[in-house]
Amino acid sequence: MSTTLSSTSAFASQNAPHDEATALSRLLEVSTAILRQAIDLLENGLTTDEQLTTHSNYIPGSTIGKHLRHARDHFVLLLDAITTPAPHVLSYDKRSRNTPMESNRKAAMDALNEAIARLHEVVPTTKMTEPITLHAVTPYPQVLETTFGRELWFAGLHAIHHWSMVRVIAGELGIKMEESFGFAPSTLVHMESKAPLGKPKM
Repeated sequence: MSTTLSSTSAFASQNAPHDEATALSRLLEVSTAILRQAIDLLENGLTTDEQLTTHSNYIPGSTIGKHLRHARDHFVLLLDAITTPAPHVLSYDKRSRNTPMESNRKAAMDALNEAIARLHEVVPTTKMTEPITLHAVTPYPQVLETTFGRELWFAGLHAIHHWSMVRVIAGELGIKMEESFGFAPSTLVHMESKAPLGKPKM
C-alpha cells in the first residue's frame, strides 16, 4: 500500500464519526443542504415556470424540471423502501414522469420541502446499517445487497450529479447560479470553498 493511500485511510479513520447517530445526522445535514440548493434556485434563480420546461441545447431531452424531479425521487424511493416492513426492497428504476413539479415552481418547492420533512422524520429513527435489497437494470437485471446509510449517501451524490446538469441548462437561460451548486462536497473542500458543503467537518 502506498504511503499516500495509507495516510488518507488513516486520516479518514481518525475523522470518521464514532457512532451511528452522528453518522446519520451528518448524512441528514448534507442531504438537506443539497435539496435546499434546489429550493433556493426555484425561489431566487428561476423567474418563470417556463424555465423549468425549456429543453437544453447541449443535453438532449433535459430540462431543469426533469432533473429536479428525478433527483428528488431517489430520496423518496429510498424513504418509501425503508418505511415498509422488512425485508426492504428498493428500485430506483420506478419513475414518476410528467409530475407537476417538472413544470411548476411552487409544486417543485412543495415536493422538495416534503422530501426534506420526510428525511427529518425517518432518518433519525433508522439504523444506518439497516439492510436493503436493491433491484437495478444495468441493462441486465441485478440484485444487490446494500444498507440505508450507503443509499442515503448515494442519493445526495446522485442529486449533485443532476444539479451539475441543471447548472448547464441554467447557464443557457442566463440564470445566475450560487457558486457551489452542482459541485461535489469533496471538490468544494479541495477548492477551499466557503460554501456550507465546502467546509471540512472534523
